[in-house]
Amino acid sequence: QVQLVESGGGLVQAGGSLRLSCTASGRTFSSSIMGWFRQAPGKEREFVSAIRWRSGGIDYADFAKGRFTISGDNGKNAVYLQMNSLKPEDTAVYYCGASLSRGGGRSQDEYAYWGQGTQVTVSS
Repeated sequence: QVQLVESGGGLVQAGGSLRLSCTASGRTFSSSIMGWFRQAPGKEREFVSAIRWRSGGIDYADFAKGRFTISGDNGKNAVYLQMNSLKPEDTAVYYCGASLSRGGGRSQDEYAYWGQGTQVTVSS
Protein backbone atom coordinates (compact mmCIF):
# COMPACT_ATOMS: atom_id res chain seq x y z
CA GLN A 1 0.00 0.00 0.00
CA VAL A 2 1.25 3.46 -0.88
CA GLN A 3 0.82 6.41 1.44
CA LEU A 4 1.46 10.04 0.64
CA VAL A 5 1.91 12.38 3.57
CA GLU A 6 1.79 16.15 3.24
CA SER A 7 3.20 18.59 5.74
CA GLY A 8 4.05 22.26 5.99
CA GLY A 9 0.63 23.83 6.01
CA GLY A 10 -0.41 26.40 8.56
CA LEU A 11 -1.62 29.91 9.19
CA VAL A 12 0.23 32.76 7.54
CA GLN A 13 -0.47 36.42 6.87
CA ALA A 14 -1.04 37.71 3.39
CA GLY A 15 2.27 38.20 1.63
CA GLY A 16 3.91 35.44 3.61
CA SER A 17 5.36 32.11 2.51
CA LEU A 18 4.92 28.43 3.19
CA ARG A 19 6.69 25.34 1.92
CA LEU A 20 4.65 22.21 1.56
CA SER A 21 6.23 18.78 1.48
CA CYS A 22 4.88 15.45 0.33
CA THR A 23 6.64 12.15 0.80
CA ALA A 24 5.65 8.63 -0.10
CA SER A 25 5.93 5.55 2.03
CA GLY A 26 4.84 1.98 1.87
CA ARG A 27 5.05 -0.13 -1.24
CA THR A 28 7.80 0.85 -3.66
CA PHE A 29 6.50 2.40 -6.84
CA SER A 30 7.71 4.64 -9.61
CA SER A 31 5.54 7.63 -10.25
CA SER A 32 5.57 9.40 -13.59
CA ILE A 33 4.08 12.63 -12.30
CA MET A 34 3.62 14.19 -8.90
CA GLY A 35 1.42 17.16 -8.41
CA TRP A 36 -0.41 19.47 -6.07
CA PHE A 37 -4.09 20.26 -6.02
CA ARG A 38 -6.13 22.36 -3.63
CA GLN A 39 -9.71 22.57 -2.46
CA ALA A 40 -11.23 25.62 -0.86
CA PRO A 41 -14.46 25.40 1.16
CA GLY A 42 -17.46 25.04 -1.11
CA LYS A 43 -15.32 24.69 -4.21
CA GLU A 44 -14.10 21.83 -6.34
CA ARG A 45 -10.56 20.55 -6.09
CA GLU A 46 -8.35 22.37 -8.57
CA PHE A 47 -4.95 21.85 -10.11
CA VAL A 48 -2.03 23.83 -8.70
CA SER A 49 1.18 22.42 -10.14
CA ALA A 50 2.75 19.21 -11.39
CA ILE A 51 6.18 17.89 -12.24
CA ARG A 52 6.75 15.19 -14.83
CA TRP A 53 9.78 13.12 -13.96
CA ARG A 54 10.59 11.67 -17.39
CA SER A 55 10.72 14.98 -19.24
CA GLY A 56 11.41 17.25 -16.32
CA GLY A 57 8.43 19.29 -17.41
CA ILE A 58 6.69 21.51 -14.91
CA ASP A 59 3.23 22.99 -15.15
CA TYR A 60 1.44 25.60 -13.08
CA ALA A 61 -2.07 26.88 -12.84
CA ASP A 62 -2.30 30.51 -13.86
CA PHE A 63 -2.83 31.67 -10.28
CA ALA A 64 0.36 29.89 -9.20
CA LYS A 65 2.69 31.24 -11.87
CA GLY A 66 5.30 33.58 -10.48
CA ARG A 67 4.40 32.82 -6.86
CA PHE A 68 4.63 29.05 -6.42
CA THR A 69 7.55 26.77 -7.23
CA ILE A 70 7.35 23.00 -7.43
CA SER A 71 10.36 20.77 -6.95
CA GLY A 72 10.97 17.19 -6.03
CA ASP A 73 13.03 14.07 -5.82
CA ASN A 74 11.99 11.35 -8.22
CA GLY A 75 13.93 8.64 -6.43
CA LYS A 76 12.17 9.37 -3.19
CA ASN A 77 8.75 10.07 -4.69
CA ALA A 78 8.86 13.38 -2.87
CA VAL A 79 7.50 16.68 -4.06
CA TYR A 80 7.59 20.16 -2.58
CA LEU A 81 5.67 23.35 -3.16
CA GLN A 82 7.21 26.67 -2.22
CA MET A 83 4.45 29.24 -1.97
CA ASN A 84 5.36 32.93 -1.81
CA SER A 85 3.30 36.11 -1.80
CA LEU A 86 0.35 34.20 -0.42
CA LYS A 87 -3.12 35.70 -0.71
CA PRO A 88 -6.29 35.04 1.29
CA GLU A 89 -7.74 33.33 -1.78
CA ASP A 90 -4.99 30.72 -1.52
CA THR A 91 -6.68 29.41 1.62
CA ALA A 92 -7.51 25.76 0.99
CA VAL A 93 -6.60 22.21 1.80
CA TYR A 94 -3.64 21.27 -0.36
CA TYR A 95 -3.30 17.71 -1.59
CA CYS A 96 -0.41 15.99 -3.27
CA GLY A 97 -0.89 13.18 -5.73
CA ALA A 98 1.21 10.63 -7.54
CA SER A 99 0.41 9.50 -11.05
CA LEU A 100 1.48 6.40 -12.92
CA SER A 101 0.14 7.69 -16.23
CA ARG A 102 1.82 9.65 -19.00
CA GLY A 103 -0.61 12.49 -19.11
CA GLY A 104 0.04 16.13 -18.44
CA GLY A 105 -0.74 16.00 -14.76
CA ARG A 106 -3.51 18.59 -14.73
CA SER A 107 -6.39 16.16 -14.30
CA GLN A 108 -7.22 14.50 -10.99
CA ASP A 109 -8.19 11.39 -12.93
CA GLU A 110 -4.55 10.81 -13.78
CA TYR A 111 -3.55 10.30 -10.17
CA ALA A 112 -3.49 6.92 -8.50
CA TYR A 113 -2.47 7.99 -5.03
CA TRP A 114 -3.40 10.95 -2.83
CA GLY A 115 -2.33 12.35 0.47
CA GLN A 116 -4.72 13.33 3.23
CA GLY A 117 -4.19 17.04 2.66
CA THR A 118 -2.68 19.87 4.63
CA GLN A 119 -4.55 23.05 5.55
CA VAL A 120 -3.21 26.39 4.36
CA THR A 121 -4.89 29.46 5.80
CA VAL A 122 -3.89 32.95 4.69
CA SER A 123 -5.18 35.83 6.77
CA SER A 124 -5.69 39.31 5.40
